[in-house]
Amino acid sequence: MTTDFVQRPNVADRRLLLVHAHPDDESLTTGGVIARYVGEDVEVTVVTCTLGEEGEVIGERWAQLAADRADQLGGYRVLELSRALAALGVDGPRFLGGAGHWRDSGMAGTPAAGNPRAWVNADEEEALEALVAVIREIRPHVVVTYDPRGGYGHPDHIAVHDRVTAAVELSGTEDYPEAGAPWTPAKVYWTVTEQSALDAGIAAIGDLPDGWRRPEPGELPSVADDRVTTAVDVSAVLDAKRTAMAAHATQVVLAPGGGQFALSNMVAQPVFAEEHFVLARGELGRVDDSGREDDLFAGIG
Repeated sequence: MTTDFVQRPNVADRRLLLVHAHPDDESLTTGGVIARYVGEDVEVTVVTCTLGEEGEVIGERWAQLAADRADQLGGYRVLELSRALAALGVDGPRFLGGAGHWRDSGMAGTPAAGNPRAWVNADEEEALEALVAVIREIRPHVVVTYDPRGGYGHPDHIAVHDRVTAAVELSGTEDYPEAGAPWTPAKVYWTVTEQSALDAGIAAIGDLPDGWRRPEPGELPSVADDRVTTAVDVSAVLDAKRTAMAAHATQVVLAPGGGQFALSNMVAQPVFAEEHFVLARGELGRVDDSGREDDLFAGIG
């Protein structure tokens, strides 16, 4: 039996849950909103589903930790995530099922994707019950995860989207009674990159560090502007966001000045002072002249 109500919080009692696939995803895509809402006394929880064991390491200092060598990268990335979350003002890290329960799946078609411990191969009931338990424990008013494409198509991101979407629906029912009392979040958002913001950020790229390159047309993922429902200004917390990104040093490098960053492919990407979202569940709250919200909690309360 499903419930047909949505709990409404007091303005001073707001809780935000973000579910990410790997360490660094939280900082790259949602570091600004994490820091902003922590600063507004929102209770923010970040849950990560894997240790990021299959990440490609930048530079030589930690290269031997990689999965095809010592296979110790996941443990080191726990430290990186801890530093990043501290910079954003969040306690943690918190891993779904406990640290190391599920493994980074790597990209589709790689040997890592065949590992029985890989997140893409997780038992669906076990994964859903773990997510439902988190939702019922935290009782978030807003949940943030990826869009159906997983942002850029990573199988782990897609699996997070699918499972979080299902868990949100289940968390308000009487299923999984051992996972806690039912709770229905008021809103679910997908973190996305707005096409015009990406185009503007790329156009603003000047000189790049040696070895970096500009992205090719269409190389970086984005969504059409008219799909974006919510744009959150994070300019006041950009320093915290950049510090968190830099904490993931095996995976991310910032350009001098902090206007761009690159992953192991050394493709320059803009660091956005506004983070974009698509409302996937719930109702739009107050909107501005553009027809968009500027607050993930708009309309709640």
